[in-house]
Amino acid sequence: MKICLLSYRGNPFCGGQGVYLMYIAREFVKLGHEVHAIVGPPYPFEMEGVTLHRISNHNYFNKPDGYIKPHKPFATFEPLNFYEFVASKLGIFPEIETFSIRAFLKLKELLKEHRFDIIHDNQCLGYGFLLIKLLGIPFVSTLHHPLSIDRSTWFEYPSDFSLKMKRVLYYPLIMQRIVTNRMDRIITVSHDSAKEINRAFGTPMKKISVVYNGLDTEFFKPLPNVKKIKNSIIFVGNVEDRKKGVSYILRAISLTKNRVHLTIVDGGAPNRRFVPHWIDRFGINDRVTFMGKISNEKLVELYSRSEIALSPSLYEGFGFPAAEAMACALPVIASTAGALPEVVGEHMKTAVVVPPRNPEAIAEAIDVLIDNPKLREKIGQSARARVKELFTWENAAEEMVKVYQEVIRAYR
Repeated sequence: MKICLLSYRGNPFCGGQGVYLMYIAREFVKLGHEVHAIVGPPYPFEMEGVTLHRISNHNYFNKPDGYIKPHKPFATFEPLNFYEFVASKLGIFPEIETFSIRAFLKLKELLKEHRFDIIHDNQCLGYGFLLIKLLGIPFVSTLHHPLSIDRSTWFEYPSDFSLKMKRVLYYPLIMQRIVTNRMDRIITVSHDSAKEINRAFGTPMKKISVVYNGLDTEFFKPLPNVKKIKNSIIFVGNVEDRKKGVSYILRAISLTKNRVHLTIVDGGAPNRRFVPHWIDRFGINDRVTFMGKISNEKLVELYSRSEIALSPSLYEGFGFPAAEAMACALPVIASTAGALPEVVGEHMKTAVVVPPRNPEAIAEAIDVLIDNPKLREKIGQSARARVKELFTWENAAEEMVKVYQEVIRAYR
């Protein structure tokens, strides 16, 4: 097949969608398909066998100044750029909408030379896709979870009226609902996500296909020559994302009977507004270390040095950090929220499972694992075996191709 992938942020270091693009494109090439990718900044690295088509955005969101480029002083006043600028200043996040329109324009240009069998978007779902639908090509989208979950989780925390209004404007739920229901098929990464999409947007279950994410278990694996650090715990995720349950982690650290040390890998989150307050409040300043942007090689080393990984999210559509830690034979303490039970498996066999929003349960689970090194090792080994069996990119690509074929047949 001739496949066109869309990703509004294409770099694997900018988030899960870049990782998804990199691995799924690579596997499609291995299967013999011709792969093109229309990508926005930050752009992906060159991928062997994949033709990249880069489109721009000015990313005015969270930019207080510096939005006029000296070499292109009037670019801001071009229609899409100007809309991005104005919308950003009003608190709206316009990047996915403008990417969808630019992707439509790029596709019109590419169709002069190429005829794609299918177009596959990754988590954008902007209004421009309604124009792409008019091009007469089967069109599917991966939706990891509906943004309504992000917004509802955010509202659990106290905030003033102004901040609440900003969050209402920030999440384009109406657009996502409209576009989701006009796609030929929605692909999602867990059965729990499929139910949430159905509940949030009314998308019929028959239009939703579940294809689990994959993981590179040849890269994410335990390093035999790396020594464990006693009482060490790792958390990987954006500390400002309320869904990740960071406040409950920090409270749990203050409750453990063992004196544990937590390493947080948050990619150098630029605005740690809430976490420093919680750390001070719980009196654990000397027991928490932040890591900024690190390489995947360094991340694997940190997993290998740690004794326990934490993933007590309030919701996950899949949960890459949990799967990465499991692949590194690290016992994971995960919540029962969202798709995490689908990923981590059975309690006390492939993970330790706790209720969400329960720091006491997290603390107790930490102490159980710290006090039982043989149990840690047993769970870690079983966890790696589970990931190797169920979550590979080869499996994901093959399942995706089956979905493509169904959609193409129905389209004809």
